[in-house]
Amino acid sequence: MNRVGLVDHRALERAILVGTLFQVVAVVIAHFSLWIETHALLFGGMMISATMGYLYAQEVARGYVKGACGGAVAGGLCAIIGMAPSVLLGDMTLKMLVVRTLISILTGAVGGIYGQMAADWNRAG
Repeated sequence: MNRVGLVDHRALERAILVGTLFQVVAVVIAHFSLWIETHALLFGGMMISATMGYLYAQEVARGYVKGACGGAVAGGLCAIIGMAPSVLLGDMTLKMLVVRTLISILTGAVGGIYGQMAADWNRAG
Protein backbone atom coordinates (compact mmCIF):
# COMPACT_ATOMS: atom_id res chain seq x y z
CA MET A 1 0.00 0.00 0.00
CA ASN A 2 1.50 3.31 -1.08
CA ARG A 3 0.35 5.93 1.44
CA VAL A 4 1.21 9.59 1.30
CA GLY A 5 2.16 11.08 4.67
CA LEU A 6 0.16 13.71 6.48
CA VAL A 7 2.82 16.39 5.95
CA ASP A 8 5.23 17.25 3.18
CA HIS A 9 8.62 17.32 4.92
CA ARG A 10 10.43 19.56 2.43
CA ALA A 11 7.73 22.23 2.48
CA LEU A 12 7.50 21.91 6.25
CA GLU A 13 11.26 22.39 6.67
CA ARG A 14 11.16 25.52 4.53
CA ALA A 15 8.21 26.97 6.44
CA ILE A 16 9.85 26.26 9.80
CA LEU A 17 13.17 27.73 8.71
CA VAL A 18 11.70 30.95 7.35
CA GLY A 19 9.21 31.30 10.22
CA THR A 20 11.93 30.75 12.83
CA LEU A 21 14.09 33.40 11.21
CA PHE A 22 11.24 35.92 11.33
CA GLN A 23 10.38 34.99 14.92
CA VAL A 24 13.99 35.49 16.04
CA VAL A 25 14.13 38.87 14.31
CA ALA A 26 10.90 39.89 16.06
CA VAL A 27 12.28 38.78 19.44
CA VAL A 28 15.51 40.72 18.96
CA ILE A 29 13.64 43.86 17.92
CA ALA A 30 11.27 43.47 20.91
CA HIS A 31 14.22 43.08 23.26
CA PHE A 32 15.41 46.57 22.35
CA SER A 33 11.97 48.21 21.97
CA LEU A 34 9.57 48.18 24.91
CA TRP A 35 6.73 49.42 22.71
CA ILE A 36 7.12 46.50 20.28
CA GLU A 37 7.34 44.03 23.16
CA THR A 38 4.24 45.45 24.83
CA HIS A 39 2.02 46.06 21.82
CA ALA A 40 3.11 44.05 18.83
CA LEU A 41 5.13 40.96 19.72
CA LEU A 42 2.22 38.61 20.48
CA PHE A 43 0.27 39.55 17.35
CA GLY A 44 3.43 39.64 15.25
CA GLY A 45 4.29 36.11 16.35
CA MET A 46 0.75 34.97 15.61
CA MET A 47 0.90 36.55 12.16
CA ILE A 48 4.24 34.90 11.38
CA SER A 49 2.87 31.47 12.36
CA ALA A 50 -0.34 32.01 10.40
CA THR A 51 1.62 33.11 7.34
CA MET A 52 3.90 30.07 7.51
CA GLY A 53 0.82 27.82 7.74
CA TYR A 54 -0.72 29.64 4.79
CA LEU A 55 2.39 29.35 2.62
CA TYR A 56 2.91 25.69 3.57
CA ALA A 57 -0.65 24.70 2.64
CA GLN A 58 -0.66 26.75 -0.54
CA GLU A 59 2.54 25.05 -1.70
CA VAL A 60 1.47 21.52 -0.79
CA ALA A 61 -2.24 21.86 -1.78
CA ARG A 62 -3.33 18.38 -0.69
CA GLY A 63 -6.52 19.12 1.24
CA TYR A 64 -7.79 21.10 4.17
CA VAL A 65 -6.90 18.60 6.89
CA LYS A 66 -3.35 18.17 5.63
CA GLY A 67 -2.98 21.92 5.20
CA ALA A 68 -4.23 22.60 8.72
CA CYS A 69 -2.04 19.86 10.21
CA GLY A 70 1.10 20.99 8.42
CA GLY A 71 0.30 24.62 9.17
CA ALA A 72 -0.12 23.82 12.86
CA VAL A 73 3.22 22.03 12.97
CA ALA A 74 5.00 24.80 11.06
CA GLY A 75 3.43 27.56 13.13
CA GLY A 76 4.12 25.87 16.45
CA LEU A 77 7.69 24.83 15.75
CA CYS A 78 8.78 28.16 14.32
CA ALA A 79 7.20 29.87 17.34
CA ILE A 80 8.79 27.75 20.05
CA ILE A 81 12.22 27.78 18.41
CA GLY A 82 12.06 31.42 17.38
CA MET A 83 10.72 32.74 20.70
CA ALA A 84 13.01 30.65 22.93
CA PRO A 85 15.73 33.33 22.84
CA SER A 86 13.21 35.66 24.47
CA VAL A 87 13.22 33.39 27.52
CA LEU A 88 17.01 33.35 27.55
CA LEU A 89 17.07 37.16 27.32
CA GLY A 90 14.69 37.40 30.28
CA ASP A 91 11.91 39.06 28.27
CA MET A 92 9.45 36.18 28.61
CA THR A 93 8.78 33.43 31.13
CA LEU A 94 8.78 29.77 30.17
CA LYS A 95 5.06 29.60 30.95
CA MET A 96 4.38 32.47 28.56
CA LEU A 97 6.44 30.72 25.87
CA VAL A 98 4.20 27.67 26.18
CA VAL A 99 1.04 29.79 25.95
CA ARG A 100 2.32 31.69 22.91
CA THR A 101 3.38 28.45 21.25
CA LEU A 102 -0.10 26.99 21.71
CA ILE A 103 -1.60 30.17 20.24
CA SER A 104 0.83 29.90 17.31
CA ILE A 105 -0.18 26.27 16.71
CA LEU A 106 -3.78 27.43 16.38
CA THR A 107 -2.97 30.35 14.10
CA GLY A 108 -0.72 28.12 11.97
CA ALA A 109 -3.61 25.67 11.53
CA VAL A 110 -5.98 28.46 10.54
CA GLY A 111 -3.38 29.79 8.12
CA GLY A 112 -3.13 26.29 6.65
CA ILE A 113 -6.88 26.20 6.02
CA TYR A 114 -6.76 29.54 4.24
CA GLY A 115 -3.67 28.44 2.29
CA GLN A 116 -5.55 25.40 0.98
CA MET A 117 -8.47 27.65 0.10
CA ALA A 118 -6.12 29.90 -1.90
CA ALA A 119 -4.65 26.86 -3.65
CA ASP A 120 -8.15 25.74 -4.63
CA TRP A 121 -8.95 29.19 -5.99
CA ASN A 122 -5.72 29.23 -8.02
CA ARG A 123 -6.58 25.86 -9.58
CA ALA A 124 -10.15 26.92 -10.39
CA GLY A 125 -9.16 30.25 -11.91
